[in-house]
Amino acid sequence: MSVRIENIQKELLSKNWFKLHKYTFDLITDNGTPVQQIREVYDRGNGATILLYNRKKGMVVLTNQFRMPTYVNGNPTGMLLEACAGLLDNNSPEECIRREAMEETGYQIDKVQKLFEAYMSPGGVTEVVYFFAAEYDHNQKVTDDVGVEDEVIEVVELRFSEAIAMMADGRIKDGKTIMLLQHAQIQGWFK
Repeated sequence: MSVRIENIQKELLSKNWFKLHKYTFDLITDNGTPVQQIREVYDRGNGATILLYNRKKGMVVLTNQFRMPTYVNGNPTGMLLEACAGLLDNNSPEECIRREAMEETGYQIDKVQKLFEAYMSPGGVTEVVYFFAAEYDHNQKVTDDVGVEDEVIEVVELRFSEAIAMMADGRIKDGKTIMLLQHAQIQGWFK
């Protein structure tokens, strides 16, 4: 199936933190019939995330952060256990994730492995997230002072088996973190 888009009209609805646009357009079907559609699209930029793991110890490093959207949607504390992540901010995905690992976990990571990239919410958000993994050890921990600006971050080191259990019972609900943990499980990083 192929589609063609015509008559695109774009209206800025908000530019408070990022940009929210309303698009009105004609989607031309295979038989040539135009179907008018209206979509709101949130452009927050692209991001990167990383799973820090230690095979020898069977551990992973995650962060616990307050996330207002989860609070609004029923998370009573608003805290979310998740893999380190951040927006690219005009950096390459690899530069971004090295910076974020330092800012959010205090670990200075040398070698990172790109795993894949994915649209996380393509029905309304433009963001592509680049997924990475890196092995860590404790001599790479250079600071306990984590978070920038108004971030409140707790660094959490836990057994990989516990992280998998937390994913299964709903204590880990962050999509990118679930994807990274499942990738590690499928790849057999922890036996």
